[in-house]
Amino acid sequence: MHEFDYEELEAATENFASSRIIGKGSHGCIYKGTLKDGTLVAIKKQSLGLQKLQDNSKLDNEIRILLSLPANPYLISLLGTSRDCAGNRVLVMEHMPNGTLHDLLHAAPSPPPWPKRVQAAIQVAKAVQFIHQAEPSVIHRDIKSANILFDVDWNARLADFGLSVRRSGQQVDSDNSLSRPAGTIGYLDPCYTAPCRLSTKNDVFSFGVVLLEIISATKAIDVSRDPSSIVEWALPLIKEDRVEEICDERVTLPAYMESRVRHMLRIAARCVSSDEDHRRPSMGEVVDEMENCFVERVRFSLWIDILDACLKRRPQRSAVVKRKGDAVIAAATVTTGHGKMLLREVLADIALE
Repeated sequence: MHEFDYEELEAATENFASSRIIGKGSHGCIYKGTLKDGTLVAIKKQSLGLQKLQDNSKLDNEIRILLSLPANPYLISLLGTSRDCAGNRVLVMEHMPNGTLHDLLHAAPSPPPWPKRVQAAIQVAKAVQFIHQAEPSVIHRDIKSANILFDVDWNARLADFGLSVRRSGQQVDSDNSLSRPAGTIGYLDPCYTAPCRLSTKNDVFSFGVVLLEIISATKAIDVSRDPSSIVEWALPLIKEDRVEEICDERVTLPAYMESRVRHMLRIAARCVSSDEDHRRPSMGEVVDEMENCFVERVRFSLWIDILDACLKRRPQRSAVVKRKGDAVIAAATVTTGHGKMLLREVLADIALE
């Protein structure tokens, strides 16, 4: 792991100027920095309170967790560390230019479209599945929309492993075995009431809350709403199949996605079930269900939309398209003024435009 000169990080952030802050948390701030070679990075520095106490436990834990995990496209990457003159730890992470899921849902000028929401949900599920299936497994303990970041290609990345613990079988890392339940109110599993209740199902609950948040654009806790908890608000509506009352009303839900979103809500309801042993799925089951429900069908529908758009731009062409319910069957050839084109030639023609 690379050890950065602290002076380089000071220069990269204009001496940790407030204008460089891109994120804040209970344990410190994240600054946007530009290294000497022009590389953009995110630099995590502890709060003044922790600096005075010289408490590096959260950042040291994050380093240990991230170094124990293989590289994964849906996890934040640690680039290196540094220490200031007082010995306080600083982390250097890859920069995520498109902000957090929380900001995208609650602060962006325009709400995200449904395909982007589905993609983010599946990618976050894969990230959590990956850390749970690692050896030893990792329990994140603070999965929330503010800890999900977007890279330059709008891929979702799970971040902030300061509260995470590693577990092999029923044995938890000795450094964390006596730690109290931790997390963020609204996302914290109510079943996690003591260290002995720690399990991967705690993360499943938190993911279920994030899933409800993605679909509804409702905050996990909203004191202006009764009930204030998104779980208590959404579960009765899901049980009564009142999907339209849950979905973000700012964005029209495409007809071909209605049944899929309904299924996604059922997955979320199982994730936040109080019966953690029998009702809550594993993250592997969540990923399988979501991918089977969405990926191929949504992708095919998008290809049909592209094909339709191409044909509308070329009045002389016609396509034979048969629709039956959700199934869409496109003809393998398209008639043009020059005879017949294979479907792959039409798609190549679209790509060239």
